[in-house]
Amino acid sequence: MKFFSKLQEGLKKTSKQIGALFASFTGADDDFYDELEETLIMADIGAESAISTVDMLREIVIKEGLRGADEIKSALAQILSERLAKADTTITLETTPSVILVIGVNGVGKTTTIGKLALRYVKQGKKVLLCAGDTFRAAAGEQLSVWADRAGAEIVRRDEGADPASVVFDAISAAKARGTDIIICDTAGRLHNKSNLMNELEKIYRIIKRELPDACMETLLVIDATTGQNGLIQARQFKEATDISGIVLTKLDGTAKGGIVIAIVDELNVPVKLVGVGEKPDDLIDFNGNEFAEAILS
Repeated sequence: MKFFSKLQEGLKKTSKQIGALFASFTGADDDFYDELEETLIMADIGAESAISTVDMLREIVIKEGLRGADEIKSALAQILSERLAKADTTITLETTPSVILVIGVNGVGKTTTIGKLALRYVKQGKKVLLCAGDTFRAAAGEQLSVWADRAGAEIVRRDEGADPASVVFDAISAAKARGTDIIICDTAGRLHNKSNLMNELEKIYRIIKRELPDACMETLLVIDATTGQNGLIQARQFKEATDISGIVLTKLDGTAKGGIVIAIVDELNVPVKLVGVGEKPDDLIDFNGNEFAEAILS
């Protein structure tokens, strides 16, 4: 229940709005469905996802003869849960080494996410190597070094301005020589309208595939939950540049709405694999679609 309790706090803004709607429920009429649709859109679920969700709910209510608010809310939770369960949320790291490539724009929490992942896997007895592939942002390497020391992980880095792809190559070479279990690669804060940065990301991806063709690889896109629909735009653009295997949704700590999770899964069919609900190392938690749907409607 740890995941559920932390999600309840993070999703309180949205759950309060939906809860108020069901608290004033007088019947499943057009006004109710219109208000529910508007509430879901305000929760950052997005217009298309909100409309299709309400349409599905209408059909279930009629087919099963649902009348009470609790019955209808339970049906809504089931719809959302099934949508979130259609993609695999497992992080697969079965080869030695395995690679986690962490991407996303500046300010979304990439460095913190990498640090928390390093701590998680070192605690599991894994040998972890961090790759400071963000050579464009001042102090990015220093910040990652702090996390490496804190986690007990190794790090490969170069001076600011170095070619990011060459740093990744060096990290892979070091990992092969040292028997590293997991390489976690940082990347630059790639603005989705900067084609040169997207091209650099594609270059990094090609090097990893060339040097470690049989390795398990996770490409995790970090999205700030407070950015709402802009997060969907980011996900769409990054997916064009590389094969995203999962989303890390950060800053889901009470200021966010959280519905963007459903929009991303619906439109891009990319699973949310991790959720950040605070600053502590154990506040990066594995995503659970059933509990997410329950928390957003609790």
